[in-house]
Amino acid sequence: MSDLSNYRKSYEKSELLEISIPEDPINLFNRWFHEVENFDGPEASGAEVNAMTVSTFGLDGFPKARVVLLKRFSEEGFIFYTNYHSEKGRAIEQNPKVCLSFFWHSMERQVIIKGIASKVSENISDNYFDSRPVGSKLGAVVSNQSEVIPSRAYLETELKKLETQYEQGNIPRPKHWGGFIVAPIEVEFWQGRANRLHDRIRYTLQEDYSWKIERLAP
Repeated sequence: MSDLSNYRKSYEKSELLEISIPEDPINLFNRWFHEVENFDGPEASGAEVNAMTVSTFGLDGFPKARVVLLKRFSEEGFIFYTNYHSEKGRAIEQNPKVCLSFFWHSMERQVIIKGIASKVSENISDNYFDSRPVGSKLGAVVSNQSEVIPSRAYLETELKKLETQYEQGNIPRPKHWGGFIVAPIEVEFWQGRANRLHDRIRYTLQEDYSWKIERLAP
C-alpha cells in the first residue's frame, strides 16, 4: 500500500475575483487558455494546453473519462473529433450530456464544463480531416476504435495496406469519423489558492441565454 497523505502543494500563483471576470464564460476561457499557452511556452515539455478530459455515461451505465484534444472553441461550444463508432461516440449518441475538464497545473487552474454534445456538420468534419497529416488520416481510417483486435502486428499490417492503397493521396474522410461540439450549459473556473481556500466561480446558462455567476465554497 502506498501512503500519499504527505503529498502536498501550496497553490499561490494567481487569484480569481468577481471584479475581474467577464459576463460570458467563453471570454474568460479564452483569456485563461492563452495565458496558460503563453506561460507554458512552445518549449514546455509535454505541454498540450488543448488537452481535455471528456467524461460520458457508458453503455454499461458506468461513467468513463478519457483525454482528447480540443480543436476549436467559440460561443457555440467546444469541438473535438473522434470515431463515431467508438465507445465514446456510441455513449454520446445514447446520452449527449457530457463533461469536459481542463487541468492546467502550470498555472494551478481547472475548468469544468457541463454541456450537450452533438455532431458538427459534415462540411466542418471534412475540412478538419483534410487539414490532418497523411499519417493521422490513415490512422482514422484503419482503426475500428474501441474494438478488440488480435495484435499490434495486425494493426500495422492493415496500415501498410492502406498506405499502398492511398499512395497517391486523396484519402477520403470515413463517414463514421467526425466532430462533436459540446454546447455549454455550466462552466466552472477553479483557481488554486493558499490553504486550500481555492477560488471557484460558476457560470450557469439561463433561459434568456444570459449567464448566472456564483462563487462556490472551495
